[in-house]
Amino acid sequence: MATVLESLTVPRLPTLPSPTLFPIAASSVHSLSARRLHRFRGLKVRPSLAARSFGSVSPITSSRLARRGGLVVCEAQDTAVEVAAVTDANWQSLVLDSEAPVLVEFWAPWCGPCRMIHPIIDELAKQYAGKLKCYKVNTDESPSIATRYGIRSIPTVIIFKSGEKKDAVIGAVPKSTLTTSIEKFL
Repeated sequence: MATVLESLTVPRLPTLPSPTLFPIAASSVHSLSARRLHRFRGLKVRPSLAARSFGSVSPITSSRLARRGGLVVCEAQDTAVEVAAVTDANWQSLVLDSEAPVLVEFWAPWCGPCRMIHPIIDELAKQYAGKLKCYKVNTDESPSIATRYGIRSIPTVIIFKSGEKKDAVIGAVPKSTLTTSIEKFL
């Protein structure tokens, strides 16, 4: 499942040759458009859409899209939000000094239940992008953070707001349990 975080409209530039005025190959238009998008990492021009199925889109609309030389698409839709690791060095700035609520997952690489909850935390990071920051702490690499917050069992998920611990959920729980905890602090 992909979530649209933000859409980008790239206007048709007058320097691009019009296929109706200048009969050039669609691949040439594609390469010209692609060169104009070089500064937007993760974006590319999808060439001719004529062969694609548009479901409920009318043939007129699909032919207009095909004539335009393609669509601008994001190649990194599923990786737009990544749960970053927190260490002793950046704990203060990323978690405690954050103005937004923060969800922190305490985990270890050898922990089976931790591997079960990772995809749920990734989904929550995407779902609450812009409202909640999500991080993870490897308790083997940063034991002092785990000790400071009394982490005795992993996975443990702690929600911080204004630098204070507000809620903790211990164990590999369903997404609905974590969502209920998050919603209290947004």
